[in-house]
Formats: sequence, C-alpha cells, structure tokens
Amino acid sequence: IMPGLINAHGHVNNLQGLDQVEYTEAQVDSQLRLYARYGVTTVFSLGGDGPEAMAVRDRQNPPDLDQARIFVAGNIATGPTPDAAIEQVNAVADSGADIVKIRVDNNLNPDRVQKMTPETYAAVIDTAHERGLRVAAHLYYLEDAKGLLEAGADLLAHSVRDLEVDDTLITLLRDSGVCYCPTLMREVSTYVYESRPKWFDDEFFTKETGPAVIAALDSEEWRERSSGRTSQIYKAQLEVAKRNLQTLSDAGIPIAMGTDTGPAARFQGYFEHGELALMVEAGLTPMQAIVASTSDAARCMEVDGDLGSLEIGKWADFLVLGANPLDDIANTHSLETVYVAGNQVPGV
Repeated sequence: IMPGLINAHGHVNNLQGLDQVEYTEAQVDSQLRLYARYGVTTVFSLGGDGPEAMAVRDRQNPPDLDQARIFVAGNIATGPTPDAAIEQVNAVADSGADIVKIRVDNNLNPDRVQKMTPETYAAVIDTAHERGLRVAAHLYYLEDAKGLLEAGADLLAHSVRDLEVDDTLITLLRDSGVCYCPTLMREVSTYVYESRPKWFDDEFFTKETGPAVIAALDSEEWRERSSGRTSQIYKAQLEVAKRNLQTLSDAGIPIAMGTDTGPAARFQGYFEHGELALMVEAGLTPMQAIVASTSDAARCMEVDGDLGSLEIGKWADFLVLGANPLDDIANTHSLETVYVAGNQVPGV
C-alpha cells in the first residue's frame, strides 16, 4: 500500500487518444478518471485550463469522490511585454486559477522563437505574488533557471537540459526552498516513436490505449516526426537531465514528480509510471522516487495538509499493489486497486 501519485506537472485538455474533442466538464472528468485508474490521484494541470476544469475542481471534495483531483493554472502568461504580462496574470488570478504558469524557452529555435525576457517574467512573478499566487516556470536553460529563481519563481517545472547544474543553482534552490520538477518522460515523448516502443506490447499500457492509436503512432509519419533535429537534441539532452536530477537530489533539493502528460502521445497515467522508472534510472532509490511522487510533491505544491501521505485527518488517496516497488520500481505496474477519498476507483 502506498499513497496515491501526485503529478506536479500534467495537463488535462481536449484530447481523446490523438484526436481533439470538445473541451467540457465531462471531458475533464474523463481524463481525471484515466489518471486515477493508473494510480495518479492528484494532477496539477499547468496551462490551457478553462472554466470547465475549474468547475470540476470546485466540486472535487465530496466524500464519494472516485477520480483524480485537479488543480489548475488557467491560461499561460506569455507577455511579450511586462505590461501585457501583468494584464494576463491578473486575468488568470481573476479566473480562479490555483497557480500561474509561464514559459521561458525558445524551443531550440532562437532565430524563430523569442524567449520571455527577464523584465517580463519578473513582472509576472511580482504580480502573481501580489495576487497570492505562486509561479511555475517552464524552462530549458541553466541561466534561465538561475534568473527565474533570482526573480522569485516558485517551481522549476522542467529539467535544466543544456548544461550540468552548478553550485550557484544549487545554492539558489536551497536558499529559496523551490522544488525541481524533472519531467523526464516529456523528453522521451519527443523521440521515442522513431521506432516501435516496447510499451506498445505492455498490457499495462494497452488496457487503456486502443489499437488505432498504437497503429497511428507506429507509422512512418510519426517516425519521421520523432527523428527530426529538435527531437534528437531532446533525446541527447535527456541524459543531461538525468544527471542533473541525481545531482540535485543528492544535494537535498526537493523533487516533485511531473511528466507534462496530456499533449498528444504523452499518455496520462502510464507515463507517470515511466517517470518513476526514469528517476530510478537517473540514480534515485525507489523510495526517493516514490517520496518525490507523493509526500514531497504534495509539499512542493502546497497541498500536503490534505494529500500526499497516509495519515489520520488526510484524504484516503492510496494504491494497493501486488508487489513491492521498493524491491523494483517496475512493481508499480502491479497496481490492483486505487482509492480516492476512501472510495474504490472503478475500472482498475
């Protein structure tokens, strides 16, 4: 028995399989039930969340809840100017979001994509804090991570992937208490369909993913897409991300499990188990990976008063496994039963 998994960086959106559908409360519920059937009992949906997701969030604390809980970031603040960013943050705050999300990245195309400037993200962070909201920052580069921490960002929502982390970043993280969310499976998703992934034949995957989706991904179109320049850079830099995760964990920096699941071919629920495996592959012990995915994730996202551990007075969100994941992290695939608020999740 272990606490339910907490995904500090996922997405709940308008996709079913690889197809876009109408974004409704029923669609949000459907994806939260999918997460729950894989043992992910809480999801922070970091961006693109509308009033439908907020309505689901607002009714998620009844005693008969049997799907994953959701917290939302609303629309991503993009700028491009400080004044525009301030207006966007105020709109996010007014919408009722739980956290603010920003992107500080050029998607490996500096000639085509303009990163958010330090002046703009400082305006986002200051305004969000004035409105009582924390800021989760999408990033890629080491120098941007340092700048965001110096400006007061509250969560690094991806790995540093361009360079090895250094003592300056470690000091900034330690002094600020900010958590680090690696999202290693996000990198995997960019290149893995260049050939047929082993998990296409894994019953733990196929129980929730139909043959039509698998056939579409096991195609020349997706192989070409996964073999491009940026995909191959992300593939190579995954190794940097893994080393950085181990370095930061060894330095005592709190880690919060996240996956960036939700976009097409980033499979909600299944990828969270893949993230646990990659964290162990990076050098964490199974227990460290589990703690990063439960109680530490809850503390990082400031929901540990109710979630993240099995204690009197907290919600009874927990998993029953058929084998011990401390012996082998792959044993999380032996999932037998999921409970949310003490209620058995249907269809596990």
